[in-house]
Amino acid sequence: MSSPKKTLLLTGASRGIGHATVKHFHAAEWRVITVSRQPFDKICPWPQGEKDHIQLDLNEMSHFDDVIARVKAKLAEPESGGKLAALVNNAGISPKLAGGKRMGVLDTEIATWQNVFNVNLFSTALLARGLFDELKVAKGSVVNVTSIAGGKVHPFAGVAYATSKAALAALTREMAHDFGPHGVRCNAIAPGEIDTSILSPGTDAIVEREIPMKRLGKPSEVAQLIYFLCTSQSSYVNGAEIHVNGGEHV
Repeated sequence: MSSPKKTLLLTGASRGIGHATVKHFHAAEWRVITVSRQPFDKICPWPQGEKDHIQLDLNEMSHFDDVIARVKAKLAEPESGGKLAALVNNAGISPKLAGGKRMGVLDTEIATWQNVFNVNLFSTALLARGLFDELKVAKGSVVNVTSIAGGKVHPFAGVAYATSKAALAALTREMAHDFGPHGVRCNAIAPGEIDTSILSPGTDAIVEREIPMKRLGKPSEVAQLIYFLCTSQSSYVNGAEIHVNGGEHV
């Protein structure tokens, strides 16, 4: 009987960084369970993708007990053996004003604040808490995807998005402190301008003016770092937030 595969649970899997991460882990022969508000896209190239996809809007806090139960049921299958080797919290939303303009403090209503924080922050804590036993038995790793906008005012990322990502960096430190004694590492990555479909008009000017490497990042470059943080090669990295932005933060 073959031993169980390592299993990744990834939120925000339907495009960009999430899609690249799924492909990278699948190529490394991991089982990948995905969570997205979008239904599974049948053009996605990995086996069992549809079977291991959970469609869920992470803004719906009342559904979390159900989603935790659904994930636990999948992890109890022989293929995973009750272990969760990696939890990658990649889901994130960044509402914009008309024309793609950023939403500042004066523009942001309470419903927008709540929605953004539910998806970008609170869901991360709830998933990690709900799946802690499965992470603990695997001596697993949690990776939270923050943003360069969490550390500086960004011309496109709005106030709710930016502050939720700054809070996510703080949550990562708290999780590293609480989970570390149990053998579960928690780290964050902070992407800058990555070449995905959600880039805003005007990004070219940021590349030229603010990024020393003078180019966009590739989703695959982010996926490689996520994979590193989920493997034994990073076994003493805990509580870190790693910039992935070509030097934009300097």
